[in-house]
Amino acid sequence: MVLEIDRRQAMAYRVAAHGLHRGGTDPAALAVFDLGVQDDAQRDTANLAVLARLDTAPRRPLADDERFLSTWSHRGAPHYHRAGDFRALLPALMPWDAADAAARLSWQRRDMAAAGMPADEAIRTAAAALRKVVTHPMTKGAASEAVTKVIPEGLSLWCRRCRATHILDQLMRLATPLAGLALRPGVSPVTLVPLRPRPRVPEHPDARAAVDVVRTYLRLHGPATATDAAGFVGTTRTTLTHAMWPDDLVEVSVDGRRCVIPHDALAALEHPPEADVVRLLPPRDPLVQARDRALLVPDPGHRKEVWKILGSPGTILADGEIAGVWRARRSGARMELTLTELLPLSARVRAAVEAEAERLGKARGAESLRVSWT
Repeated sequence: MVLEIDRRQAMAYRVAAHGLHRGGTDPAALAVFDLGVQDDAQRDTANLAVLARLDTAPRRPLADDERFLSTWSHRGAPHYHRAGDFRALLPALMPWDAADAAARLSWQRRDMAAAGMPADEAIRTAAAALRKVVTHPMTKGAASEAVTKVIPEGLSLWCRRCRATHILDQLMRLATPLAGLALRPGVSPVTLVPLRPRPRVPEHPDARAAVDVVRTYLRLHGPATATDAAGFVGTTRTTLTHAMWPDDLVEVSVDGRRCVIPHDALAALEHPPEADVVRLLPPRDPLVQARDRALLVPDPGHRKEVWKILGSPGTILADGEIAGVWRARRSGARMELTLTELLPLSARVRAAVEAEAERLGKARGAESLRVSWT
């Protein structure tokens, strides 16, 4: 028998699964790090995602916590992971075949023709080259220049902005963790750092590791579909269902949409706590990384405000809804937060939002904070 729920129940489950009811003081215990937390260092998004989930602000930022490391991982985007989890994740980042690699690289036939090799071979070639040339901390620019000299010409391209020929950017991002490289957190320019001890480039993808990634996505962002999970991984639905699909899933209907969730999460889905929390979530917060954006934000116009092509805002989570957006401007020790309603907010919720703004400003070291509503 298929469990039938509505969107509100699904959102209540996700709010709880993402730890947004708050509890504890240890970032490493947060469930969102089971998958990894995407970071935008310029806007401190990963640290703000942690702040939204802990009872008290952490004693130190993630960049100073040796229990975490940063690297390009899912879809080539920068993520913080628990350092102890990362080596087990590496085989899940290795493409299954040429079609999978082409999807992760967003390559078309002409790209593979230009490369002179299948896409999966291109990633393995780039990873081996990066492992060879990056033997000490190197900026992204220096590493790109060094690796471009030793890879086949088809894997590099003339860059008009840089006025130089260098390795294709997405190829470098996908190959970097496979080469046993992390990113030095909290520094600019981006700097690649070899892990110690340094893992070898995985020879083959690992089914168990890949299935664990998909299962974790479905636990945090479920109930969801195979297409949703494939979008997060950066692959095709066909590859995901053939090579990475867990066998312990149960079917759920969310307002008539057929979805799945891990069996061990079903009880929590059936009886989630009320989503009666108010939080300021940063841009790229784990909650808004779900690929079924229409479930998170039903109104198409509101979705355009939440997910911008460039410079997405933070979001206001109120009683299980993405109810608004926020942007911050910093000038020295002064911070200004502009809050925008997408849904009508009560006086109680507005007061709670402003309290969250004070908490955010204090965590960011602002000596003065100005909050304005639009």
